[in-house]
Amino acid sequence: MFRGRNSVIIGIAVLLGIFVVFLTNAYFSGIAERQQRQVEQLKLVQVLVATQPLAFGTVLTAQNTKLVGWPASSLPAGVFRTSIGVVDNPRGPRVALRPIAVGEPILSSKISGSDGRASISDLLPQGMRAIAVRVNDVTGVGGLVTPGDVVDVLLTRQMDGDGAGRDDKTTDILLEKIRVIAIDQRADESKTEPKVAKTATLEVDPVSAQKLALAQSVGTLSLALRNVTSIEDGANMTITQGDLGSGWRSRRAQSPALADLPPGFYSEAPAPRAHASRPSLPPRPSGPTVEIVRGTKPTVYEVKRHGS
Repeated sequence: MFRGRNSVIIGIAVLLGIFVVFLTNAYFSGIAERQQRQVEQLKLVQVLVATQPLAFGTVLTAQNTKLVGWPASSLPAGVFRTSIGVVDNPRGPRVALRPIAVGEPILSSKISGSDGRASISDLLPQGMRAIAVRVNDVTGVGGLVTPGDVVDVLLTRQMDGDGAGRDDKTTDILLEKIRVIAIDQRADESKTEPKVAKTATLEVDPVSAQKLALAQSVGTLSLALRNVTSIEDGANMTITQGDLGSGWRSRRAQSPALADLPPGFYSEAPAPRAHASRPSLPPRPSGPTVEIVRGTKPTVYEVKRHGS
C-alpha cells in the first residue's frame, strides 16, 4: 500500500518538475527574444546627414555632410548609406532643393539629380506636372504666396448665354489644394518674405494642367491662399454678380421658384405701366329718343311707349 502511494507521489513530483522546467525555459526564451529585438533596434547603420543648415541651391560637400550611425529600424525612405554619388559625384556635386536642418538625413527627394542641377523637375513627384500661371499683386494674394504654400485657383470669366451682357461675369473654383513650387524663378521654400510676382508655378496632374492652360485664355485666374493643413473641400458653387447684393438673396429666399434657380439666372421684370382710365359713358337708351337743344347743349330724352 505504501509502495503504491510512494509511486503516485513520485509521479506527481516528476510532472511538477517537467512543468517547472517548461515555464523556466519559456521565461528565459522570452527574455532572449526581447534582448534580440532590442539589439536589432539598436543596430546602427551609416547614414549621410547635414552638419550645417543647407538652403536651396547649397552644394553638398564633405564639409557640410557626414556619415553617422542611425537606427536601422527607423531609416527614412531615400537616405544615402554612402557619400559616393552625392559628394563624390563624377558628374559634379549635387545641391539641396529644399531646406535641410543640422543632423537631418540627406534624402533623395531633397537634393538634385545626378547631374547636379537645381531643377524644378527634380521637385516634381511621379506623374505630376509643373505649369506657370500669370499673377499680379491682386490675383497673387498681394505677393504673400511663397514656394511650398497651398492655394485654390479661381477662374473669373464672361457669363455664357444669349441674355448675358458684356459686364456679366462668373467666378468658379477651378482647382483646390494645389501646391506652389515656385514664384517667378524662386523655388527656395526657406524664402518667406512677400514678393509681388508675375508668374506662379503650380504642381498639378496632367488633366489639371490642361484646364489651367485653357482657363488662362478664357478668363482671369486668381490664387486663394489656404492653410497647408486644411484638407476639407470648400463650398464649390458658381458666383455671379447677382450674388453680390442683398436684394438678390432676399428675393430668392422669399420665392421657392427662385430658390431653385442657380445664381445669375434671375432678373426682376419692370413693373407694368399704369394706363389712364377712360371716362365711363352713360348707357345708351334702348327705345326711341328725342333730342332737345337748349342753347348749345343738346339733351337726349327717351320716349316711352304708351302703357309702358
